[in-house]
Amino acid sequence: MPSQTNEQALETTIEKALCGISTEDIKNNLLEESDASVSDNGYRIGYPADFNTRYALDELRFWNFLETTQSEELEKLKRQSDWKIKILDRYDKLVKKYGILRLLRKGLAVDDAQFTLFYVAPLQNSSQSIKDNFKSNQFSVTRQLRYSLVNPLEEIDMVIFINGIPISTIELKNHWTGQNAKVHGVNQYKYKRDIAQPLLNFGRCMVHFAVDTDEIYMTTKLDGAGTFFLPFNLGNNFGKGNPTNPFGHKTAYFWQDVLRRESIANIIQHFVRFGGAENDALSKKTLFFPRYHQLDVVRRLIKDTSGNGAGKTYLIQHSAGSGKSNSITWLAYQLIEAYPETNEVGGSKTTNQPLFDSVIVVTDRRLLDKQLRDNIKEFSEVKNIVAPAYKSADLKSALESGKRIIVTTIQKFPFIIDGIADMSHKQFAVIVDEAHSSQSGTSADKLNEAIGNADEDEDMEDYQDKILQAMQSRKMTKNASYFAFTATPKNSTLEKFGVKQEDGSFKPFHLYSMKQAIEEGFILDVLANYTTYKSYYEIEKSIEENPLFDTSKAQKKLRAYVEKHKQTVATKAEIMLDHFSGSVVNTKKLKGKAKAMVVTQSIESAIRYYQALQSLLNSKGNPFKIVIAFSGTKKVDGIEYTEAQMNGFPESETKDKFDEDEYRILVVANKYLTGFDQPKLSAMYVDKKLQGVLAVQTLSRLNRSANKLDKRTEDLFVLDFFNSVEDIKMAFDPFYTSTTLSSATDINVLHELKDSLDDSGIYEQDEVEDFNKKYFNKVDAQFLSPIIDTAAERFVTELDLDDKQKADYKIKAKQFVKIYGQVAAILPYEMIAWEKLFWFLKFLIPKLIIENKDQGTLDKLLESVDLSTYGLERVKLNAQISLDDSETELDPQNPNVRGAHGDKEEDELENIINGFNEKWFQGWEGTEEEKRIKVLTFGKAIVMHDDFKKKYEENNDEQNRKLAFKKMYEDIFIQMRKNDIEFYKTIAQDPINNNAFMNFLEQIVNSKFV
Repeated sequence: MPSQTNEQALETTIEKALCGISTEDIKNNLLEESDASVSDNGYRIGYPADFNTRYALDELRFWNFLETTQSEELEKLKRQSDWKIKILDRYDKLVKKYGILRLLRKGLAVDDAQFTLFYVAPLQNSSQSIKDNFKSNQFSVTRQLRYSLVNPLEEIDMVIFINGIPISTIELKNHWTGQNAKVHGVNQYKYKRDIAQPLLNFGRCMVHFAVDTDEIYMTTKLDGAGTFFLPFNLGNNFGKGNPTNPFGHKTAYFWQDVLRRESIANIIQHFVRFGGAENDALSKKTLFFPRYHQLDVVRRLIKDTSGNGAGKTYLIQHSAGSGKSNSITWLAYQLIEAYPETNEVGGSKTTNQPLFDSVIVVTDRRLLDKQLRDNIKEFSEVKNIVAPAYKSADLKSALESGKRIIVTTIQKFPFIIDGIADMSHKQFAVIVDEAHSSQSGTSADKLNEAIGNADEDEDMEDYQDKILQAMQSRKMTKNASYFAFTATPKNSTLEKFGVKQEDGSFKPFHLYSMKQAIEEGFILDVLANYTTYKSYYEIEKSIEENPLFDTSKAQKKLRAYVEKHKQTVATKAEIMLDHFSGSVVNTKKLKGKAKAMVVTQSIESAIRYYQALQSLLNSKGNPFKIVIAFSGTKKVDGIEYTEAQMNGFPESETKDKFDEDEYRILVVANKYLTGFDQPKLSAMYVDKKLQGVLAVQTLSRLNRSANKLDKRTEDLFVLDFFNSVEDIKMAFDPFYTSTTLSSATDINVLHELKDSLDDSGIYEQDEVEDFNKKYFNKVDAQFLSPIIDTAAERFVTELDLDDKQKADYKIKAKQFVKIYGQVAAILPYEMIAWEKLFWFLKFLIPKLIIENKDQGTLDKLLESVDLSTYGLERVKLNAQISLDDSETELDPQNPNVRGAHGDKEEDELENIINGFNEKWFQGWEGTEEEKRIKVLTFGKAIVMHDDFKKKYEENNDEQNRKLAFKKMYEDIFIQMRKNDIEFYKTIAQDPINNNAFMNFLEQIVNSKFV
């Protein structure tokens, strides 16, 4: 007979894998049902006839479990004739109120009887009785289960039970019969299953799966057409789906791994939880079930840690949209219950002691503390095991008192070293959220020192020993394991936390890629609609003289001058607002709730953009509000500004205010570019250089999905005035799939840097020794200053160094400090000479002053020029930036000794301006003079228009002025079309460019250039 390739065949495959036999085997008298014990997974075959539809229970298994495990408790109730109904009604009432999860964890109390409905899986150190109890659980699977009270013939393909209690329903499809899980299985749940029936009520089952031979989808709440299904797949080629399985179906991991008894028990005990307020009705809560990669990463980390003990590092590269907060909370909870697999030889840990005394979660997000608390509360009866540590004293106290989970921020570590108790006798798990930012610099060093290397030995007098101790504090201490989560690992992060391969490269321990997150729909593709503009400027001299300037520096200064010029900002602001009002607000994107972010180069630019946008909104009657975000105080045009003063409410309220419907645009410089989640963000207007990690993090503010608002990729829009499509592609490519490091940093460069620094004569070796001796013996800082000041004085005056030599020295000093600070944590040996120089240079570098003699000259440059013309050309319209889907290999940080390079090239002011104009004013064909004439001719034509004086120049109504100018512009444009059809086409074919040119001409006219 040919192979069976229908849904029934898939049912049989799963049933046989779980039970060791199938229903067909029994029907064909091939095996007795009692032979089910041959299955390693230990399931039993369930029968539809045993299912009580009203209570959604397999009564045969339910009563059999209670009789065989808790007969004494049953006897307490059997005195009553209706004892079974009493138990079932009590069970039904509590399930409807709290959901099945509570009963599985806390049991069922009926009168004076207390029933355990599920025996937990044993831990490493559990007693034999706990192990035996777990074996007494009755796992079963029932095929073609009739679940409906209304329609007795309606069936669900498979249901998983524990002790007669339903845990999961499964609908099966098979590609070979023309159906699949994603479409047909999901639609079956959405449109053909009666969710009013007890089995399908929210909270009765933990999860509902749609499964075929290739893919799996899941949901925890059936809600008709509104049901939201999530992928439950391994991922394939860094994207969605599952890889080919040489031993069976692609989805075999589901029944061979996920549905194992131990696996299901682990999920119930350590993963599944209800989210929401404690007093919320069950219908208002959210049931969290782990996605596959979340389940997989936590299990792999626990297994590796239990097998290898403390002292290892783990890099987890999980994209935005991976559910990282839940992964961290699940990991933190399970780490406090992790036990070593074997006794440590000669150590203090045994299998009866947890592997870690405390788990420290290092993050910048206080929200995570609440998530941890809520998560732990669902899992544990132990109170107060989570300690927030937002003050240094709190952190110190939590560490010393042995709090099991401590949530803190990286900023606190520099302040807790002095006086903290020596923690080297304890073991810690350190979970770092966003490793690329949280684990760099001295703050991270202080963390290592705090948990393993504090100075408490009063007899230690040798200052060199103290230096060695400080060196060790920057190493990954052997009494701590580090779990670093990031979406965008840098080369230094990979080297510090990654898994070293046999070929010397470094890879993440676990991966959930940006590509997979996008393809699975958890984040949106922010690069799908990317529009770029290029600016064109023309500068003219405002003085008769023709002085000399450094060409390179002058060009940069001129561009900076133009970019923050009020005319420039006003032009771009109008383009931004026109697009947002016309293409976002008026189109009712995100059900009319879409918002935008304006990303600027500096706080000064942010203030100017805010003012320009606010002025435009005022002229339009303020259809919505905007908000600005920046830190501290900034003086612009002689006026001091603060975020609170400009917004009209405290800085602490900015995030919440922006969430309100009336606030639609947020203007920022650096603030809110990372770690800010606002699902209603739909558009971003960029006027800032973005590269590397910053580019990914900034643009990713847009990628948060918003299911309730039906946010889709086509709703996203980026308008970029500063970066090219190629720039953005280069930034995103390394983090789209998997990021690896080709090799370790060549630390021998430190020898070369040190030799160069030693030979300079800036410091003497005995000064380095003297400084370190006093510093590590904690002498008063006033005795350190003379040592540093002496070297600084040599640098500034005594050695007669020119500016280039000074810059070269300072660059090398900074490079030494940076490279040594990063590699010291992973060096397999100790170089005390490097350590001494490291500390000396850290204090010397701030004192190495280099006067910028060109600054005054360059300031004169700006006084010598005027902005005569500014234009914009749209380079790319709604471009889709395609990323490379192969694995990206980074090179280690550049080990080459670098210094100051380049000789000053001076040129006359007129030539500099011509060069600048040639580079930036290329929007239209023709010579520079022809371009100038074209613009001036157009402007003069508008000034000569019959309506100009009365309807525009003398009109005080801003809105009518705008309408009048637009009408004059269109009249002149039609006239010019006859004389210059090519110019007309260049402008007219692009509505946004046309609008920008019109605004530009209005500024020219108002500036009296014509």
